[in-house]
Amino acid sequence: MEQPKIPVEIIMQQLAEDAGKVQERAQKASDILLGSLDTAIATTPYEVIYRQDRVTLKHYPAEAGTESSVKTPLLVVYALINRETMLDLQPGRSVVSSFLKAGVDLYMVDWGYPTRKDRFLTIDDHVNVYLDDVVDFVRERTGHDTINLMGICMGGSFCVMYSALHPEKVKNLITTVCPTNFDTDQGLLHIWMKHVDVDRMIDAFGNMPGDLMNFGFLLLNPARLMIDKYIGFLENMDNKAFVENFIRMEKWIFDSPDVPGETFKQFVKDCYQKNLLINSRLYLNGKRVDLRKITMPLLNIYGLYDHLVPPGAADVLTSKVGSADTEDVCLDTGHIGIYVSSKTQKEFVPKIVQWLTERENPAKGGAGRKGARKKKETVRKKRETAAGKRSVRAGRKIEK
Repeated sequence: MEQPKIPVEIIMQQLAEDAGKVQERAQKASDILLGSLDTAIATTPYEVIYRQDRVTLKHYPAEAGTESSVKTPLLVVYALINRETMLDLQPGRSVVSSFLKAGVDLYMVDWGYPTRKDRFLTIDDHVNVYLDDVVDFVRERTGHDTINLMGICMGGSFCVMYSALHPEKVKNLITTVCPTNFDTDQGLLHIWMKHVDVDRMIDAFGNMPGDLMNFGFLLLNPARLMIDKYIGFLENMDNKAFVENFIRMEKWIFDSPDVPGETFKQFVKDCYQKNLLINSRLYLNGKRVDLRKITMPLLNIYGLYDHLVPPGAADVLTSKVGSADTEDVCLDTGHIGIYVSSKTQKEFVPKIVQWLTERENPAKGGAGRKGARKKKETVRKKRETAAGKRSVRAGRKIEK
């Protein structure tokens, strides 16, 4: 009889040691999960200074003693999908906190939770009523004729529409992970939306349910979002910081407001299915959204590995606007990583503050078109590198 290559006693000793480690980890995980956990999100102090229907405006007072080279107020507009709390998810990785430390006078729109009476609100209501009223409120409150506007995802699309229709009120425009070109097959979401019967969907639900959208997002990458993520949790249950951050993210993901039915329907039809926005053929309240009227400086930031707004859906914008001062910045991260990853926390807000500082006093000038072209070349190289990697793997009335 052939002798085993590894003595039985060594195998048994290893099994006993592994069992001991598992028991130790299980006990530590039990103590953490049954103990006191800090899982609060959106903890940076703010005051609600404006309210109209379900829409509110948050103002984050700058930290005492902080001086900023950016004097113009910054208004942040989040998407109707999920909530703006993403920008203040956890201590140490808060976009809101980083802006305040830089002394930026920060305002942020909270779209609230739509009810049945909101079903027939359109994109025009959100852009030309709610957003326009908020912008006018900030301008009146701060005494600035123009403000800096930063849009995120679908909120970015709204800001692009707003800037084209009301350019006289926007000093600088910043778009982040913002879909504007919907004629791309880079992301599964874009392929699905081209074929969805949105009329039947809204006839059935009224408003588009947030839970249903979340389910769809999970199906975009089920292996990673429904399996790997929870395996990772099981493997790190004995790490308190990991557990707290995991729960914060889960609380944000499943705090998903519905989207007003007519707005959702219009966004799917006019943008995903007809691609009207990027071609300046979108009309709101009878007025054409002409991107050539976006003549203010534009900073466009997106993620190389964004599966919801892939680079092809975001990087066409700068070539379509009328501004001579545009810049694309492609970060090595995904849709949410831009706001929460420790790596991009060191790049995202500092880049925006620097870019705004250079344009605070126009006499000092910005990067200009020449700088933009140079950046484009960098973006193109990143996309080519990413394509190579993928190939390998394929193996809102005023209350003062």
